Amino acid sequence: MKTTATIRGEITKFLQDNELTLNQFARISGVNTGSLSSILNGNRPMSMNQLDRITTSIGYPEGFFYDRYISECIFHTTPDWRRLGAFLQRCAELGKLDCLQKAARLTMENISYAPLLFELAEDLFNEENYKAAVILYECVAESEKFQHSERLALCHYRLFKLELSDNMESNLKVAVTFEHYVDRLDDVYQLDAYRKLINVNVSLLRSDMVKVLAEKMGRTAKIQYTNNNKKKTTKNEQEKPTIFYILYSYLSLSYACREAGNLEGALEYLSMYENPNWLKAKEFSDEEIITVDQFKEWAKANRYLYRLMAGDSDVLPEYIDYIESRTDEIFTALCNFVVAANRYHFNIDHIVDQFREYQAFKLQKNKLGKVSEHVTMNQYTRLLSELGIYYLNSKQFDRGLKYIVDSLEYSIKIKSDRGMLRCMGIFEQFRHFSSEDIQRRYTELIRDVQKLSVYAWSPLV
Repeated sequence: MKTTATIRGEITKFLQDNELTLNQFARISGVNTGSLSSILNGNRPMSMNQLDRITTSIGYPEGFFYDRYISECIFHTTPDWRRLGAFLQRCAELGKLDCLQKAARLTMENISYAPLLFELAEDLFNEENYKAAVILYECVAESEKFQHSERLALCHYRLFKLELSDNMESNLKVAVTFEHYVDRLDDVYQLDAYRKLINVNVSLLRSDMVKVLAEKMGRTAKIQYTNNNKKKTTKNEQEKPTIFYILYSYLSLSYACREAGNLEGALEYLSMYENPNWLKAKEFSDEEIITVDQFKEWAKANRYLYRLMAGDSDVLPEYIDYIESRTDEIFTALCNFVVAANRYHFNIDHIVDQFREYQAFKLQKNKLGKVSEHVTMNQYTRLLSELGIYYLNSKQFDRGLKYIVDSLEYSIKIKSDRGMLRCMGIFEQFRHFSSEDIQRRYTELIRDVQKLSVYAWSPLV
């Protein structure tokens, strides 16, 4: 059991209990006698290396004294960064996150330590020690919240990336917070930050915000492209060539127009990423060639999609022929087929059977890399509910309600309020057609929904 005695008191007690002299303990611990004497007399604080050696020699686990070390050896006087930095690093390595947070917050009482704490957070981020890095980024961001520095913006960018999850409710809060800082980021980070924000907002169905962000990303990317910006980027920052972000802004604006019911505007932006005549082919790198080709493929697929969503069922054979050789496109296309079938009462039984294996959740990819996980999660939830509606419309009630309950379960998993409400509304409408097994499963899921309502509901104003 932990004692309230000081670290020096613990060392003295150990020596007395084990009848050890200072010289004997020096040999055991590897800390020289003079240093031990100065530590016990209170004439000097012990270093991290000395603390770890002494802790092990006494027989306690690593980090046992860290909480007391904070007050006794670091903050009893003006903290020294050499000792403080080593302590924070060691806390991160051992996963002593409570101690790390306590020491970091005390550190930020002196704002001059912000740059050093931020540099340590960056080191931990690059080492993929994300839990520890989050604590330090939060401390720096809190201490500089009234500043307008690039460091503050980068802290919020790191937190945005690290705090995204499969929880849509949480992602909304994270995105709304970061949207205030994205414009302050350095060019090295800004374009990819816009892209990630756009993807999150697509998954949250915030098409108005997608439009705003896409316009900003497009302007910034065009400036960089025109100026032939050669600034090198670090790993995992601007991951793609500049032309990607210009084309992606047009793709995103086309999406926003389509969601707003503006098909003419959607087609206009589509033509801009389908035929980027402002690019000079002789300047293309291999990566840029792949990028342009991928957007041309997306444009072709989206032309089929827009015809389909306008009610043209004759496009289905062409659309299917197109995606059959492009397996990366099948999942998205299947979602579109079912939505259109429900809107215009098409019979697509043969299509659903043909692509049945694509009804299981799977992270998507394309020529340019992985598709945003958050976009895929939202699409999957929608696919399940649309399949449910499709079978309910054809009076296959048991089959349809099973898909609705599957969609409800996944909506609960990702905390999608929109998905949960949609599924509950549909189920209640067709409840009298449901089997006992389906009703039992639905009742169990509703209990989970109620728990979320009690513990996680926090409306945004």
